[in-house]
Amino acid sequence: MEGNILTPQGWVRGRLRVVDGRIAAVDGTPANPEDNADPYVLPGFIDLHIHGGGGVDLMEGAHCIDTIGRTQVRFGTTSFLLTTMTAPEAQIRTVLAGIGERGDARAAGCARVLGVHLEGPYISPLRLGAQPDAAAIGTMAQIRAYLELAPIKVVTIAPEISGHLELIEQLAGLGLRVQLGHSAATYDDACRALHSGARGFTHLFNAMSAMHHREPGMVGAALAHAEYAELIPDLLHVHPGAIRAALRAIPRLYVVTDGTAAVGMPDGAYHLGEQSVTKCLGAVRLADGTLAGSALTMDQALRNLVSLGFPLDDVSKRLSLYPASYLGLADRGRLEPGAWADAVVLDRSLMLARTYVEGEAIVDHA
Repeated sequence: MEGNILTPQGWVRGRLRVVDGRIAAVDGTPANPEDNADPYVLPGFIDLHIHGGGGVDLMEGAHCIDTIGRTQVRFGTTSFLLTTMTAPEAQIRTVLAGIGERGDARAAGCARVLGVHLEGPYISPLRLGAQPDAAAIGTMAQIRAYLELAPIKVVTIAPEISGHLELIEQLAGLGLRVQLGHSAATYDDACRALHSGARGFTHLFNAMSAMHHREPGMVGAALAHAEYAELIPDLLHVHPGAIRAALRAIPRLYVVTDGTAAVGMPDGAYHLGEQSVTKCLGAVRLADGTLAGSALTMDQALRNLVSLGFPLDDVSKRLSLYPASYLGLADRGRLEPGAWADAVVLDRSLMLARTYVEGEAIVDHA
């Protein structure tokens, strides 16, 4: 991998040396990428919110995982969380059991699965968004049972639901990342949840109580207090002005796609959980027009943010370093000795040329 390499210390013009899937050295000298025509070499993208891709949805079963992984890696995603939908307990158990039985092996040509994001069912029936109407009150016993089935890393919770503040504290004590979302919580509800151990917000602005100057809501709590939050920058879910406000307010705001089965596919009909959705003109919607996840890819998310005037090195952190840091992963999301050799090579137009996952060259558009 040669070019303008973005390291934690800044840009280096040179090459990465890889041994056994990890970076052994970064050879080169500090450089300004604007002073040469070499390609950009960035850390591979890490997406903590993916439901599907390549025409398949995770809730169909664990047999879809490799299709999702091969689809996502085509667009620079080198590792990701499999994200479940709100559904009856039996269906969630079946999907999680399949994930657990599959183990942690990575199939050739796939992005690395980092674990599971449990998005629901512990959400508000008042803020379902595109989630099915199967919201439930969470219990520690149920989540412990789920944890025995699969490696859950992130749980989305509506904190205003009775018993959920105590649940948030218990989950945080286990080391899980608790995110607030799909919620009608007040500002005070959200602040209490952060005090109880919640650390992030699920697709900021979407499916949560909005900010008003007299009722700040969950959005206001995020802008005032959050260190981490997800955001979908497809320029459909969130207005550019709101994106700018969030990037100024939340230090480690990071990018997710909320990608669905429609990722990498032509316009047409697909599934999101048990629901039918339609991809048209770049958007994925329910029959009533509600946005239902997205068809966004991480490389397009990067180009979107750069087009709004944000520096490439800052945008890169929001697609790689910050999500890795959020999960507590010190060996991903950065190009430095000892880290996994997950990288993307972009041409000067920021189009993806090559993708490497743990040193394996998977995508080559050069």
